Amino acid sequence: MYNDHGNTILVFIRVADSKYTNDTGEWCLSHTFSLYTVNHNTEYIQNQKNIAMKRIQIINGPNLNLLGKREPTVYGNQTFEAYFNELKLLFPEVQLDYFQSNTEGILIDKLQETGFSCDGIILNGGAYTHTSIAIADAIRSLTVPVVEVHISNVFQREEYRHHSFLSEVCKGCIVGFGMDSYRLAVEAIIRF
Repeated sequence: MYNDHGNTILVFIRVADSKYTNDTGEWCLSHTFSLYTVNHNTEYIQNQKNIAMKRIQIINGPNLNLLGKREPTVYGNQTFEAYFNELKLLFPEVQLDYFQSNTEGILIDKLQETGFSCDGIILNGGAYTHTSIAIADAIRSLTVPVVEVHISNVFQREEYRHHSFLSEVCKGCIVGFGMDSYRLAVEAIIRF
C-alpha cells in the first residue's frame, strides 16, 4: 500500500501472519505489517515501526438480526450479514468480527469478553440504547473505545428514542447514515 506525503512514500509490507480461533471457534488469520519510509532524495528504506492489524468487534443488539425484513422503510432491505461481507472487503487491513444477540446479559458478556483485547467496539444497542444502565456500566469499565451507531436517525423518530444511556460512555455516536454508519465507525476507530 502506498500513501504519498510530499517527498516521502509510506510503504506497508506484510511481515508476519498468525492463526488463532475466534469466539465461534473458526480459524482466523492475523497479519502484522511493517511501515517503511522511502525518501525520493536518498532512495533508502528505513523501518519505522511494526503495525499490527487492528481488530474491531461489531456488536448488534435486539431485533437487528431481522435487518432486511424488519421495517425496510426505516432500516433498508439488506441483511447485516450481506453488509458485513461488503465491510470486510472495504477494510482488508482490519480484522472485523461480528456478534448479535437479543439478550441484554449476553451483550454485556460479549462487551466484557472483547473490551480489553480488541482495538475498538462498534455497538448498535438497538432498543437497549434507551433502557440499559447495565450496558452503559459495562462500557464504562472497558479499556477500548466504543462507538455507538444507529442505522436510522433516532432523533427523527419517536421521542423515547431521543435519549441514550450509552452515548455518555461511548467515544462517539454515529446515527442516521443507514448501514454506512458502521463504515464510518470503522474509520473512526482506525483513526483514533
